[in-house]
Amino acid sequence: MGKNLTVGPPLPGRGLHVTCLAVMLLCGLHLTVTLLYYLDVHVYTGLMVRRVGSLLAKEGLSIAANNTGPSSTAAPGRSRSPPLRLQPCPETSPHLVGPLKIEFSQLVSLEGAKKINPLVREGGRFTPVECTALQKVAIIIPFRNRLQHLNYWLYYLHPILQRQQLDYGVYVINQHGEDTFNRAKLLNVGFTEALKEYDYNCFVFSDVDLIPMDDRNIYKCYSQPRHLAVSMDKFGFRLPYNQYFGGISALSREQHEKINGFPNDYWGWGGEDDDIYNRIVFKGMSISRPSNGIGKCRMIRHDRDKNNAPNPQRFNRIARTRQTMEHDGLNSLKYKVLEVKKYPLYTYVDVDIGGPGRPPSG
Repeated sequence: MGKNLTVGPPLPGRGLHVTCLAVMLLCGLHLTVTLLYYLDVHVYTGLMVRRVGSLLAKEGLSIAANNTGPSSTAAPGRSRSPPLRLQPCPETSPHLVGPLKIEFSQLVSLEGAKKINPLVREGGRFTPVECTALQKVAIIIPFRNRLQHLNYWLYYLHPILQRQQLDYGVYVINQHGEDTFNRAKLLNVGFTEALKEYDYNCFVFSDVDLIPMDDRNIYKCYSQPRHLAVSMDKFGFRLPYNQYFGGISALSREQHEKINGFPNDYWGWGGEDDDIYNRIVFKGMSISRPSNGIGKCRMIRHDRDKNNAPNPQRFNRIARTRQTMEHDGLNSLKYKVLEVKKYPLYTYVDVDIGGPGRPPSG
């Protein structure tokens, strides 16, 4: 007779041991699968990045170091697409307003002039943002001891020049010291110094005390040398004589070089404008002008400057322009720059140009 077999209760802790073992096996399996997946994905990703990078390199692009996308730097030997180019500005700016009210009854400051011209860059530079200017214009101002006149000029002219859609810079050429003033030589210095900074192709030579009364009187160059100060209040808004070329004039770089620039030997007031007129005529060019109405200008009233008395030799020199123009001008210009300073609305160039019978120092 067989014995009865009785199944007793499980041994203490046996179920817990089996459960823990199962969990550990599952965790190990999960970790192994996860690790294999991770390695596989990133190896695959690295292979794909290198493959895409190779393809893009053939097209002149590159993959950034962090593999986040194409970089902005083209591969060596391949040029990037040029930026979108602006259209040329129109011959006549749509921003012109015509006749202007010019008053000198209240003083203005450089700070006040800057406040109304926030788009003008340091050194008196401006470039239109909506189109490409047709000309690059350097405005040259001969200067000495006329700060308030300069403030008026900056206050009124910058808005006008911006409305005219010019790519321009303003250069104030200061004659250092107390020698007799020489306007024409300072203008030659301005021409030379401005070209060291930018490839200007037009030069407007302006006295600091003259303000145009109409913004249609464009400060640019034409096929012939341009006289802009046609009718000043000083002369009853009439041209004083047909050969008059004073106040404000514009010459292209080619025109200025063709006449060998301006004379350097006119010390004191008067005569240099007529010499310049003669140079233009002797080189086969003529003077162009706006109409009397558009060419109106106001002059800031002032006493004659110290050390700028009428030049007693002016008439004799004017009569000899044809003989002197080939060796008195840009090709004989000598001066020493003492300081160049960039102000908010203009570039200041302080120069030693010598004096009558005295060469520049250094």
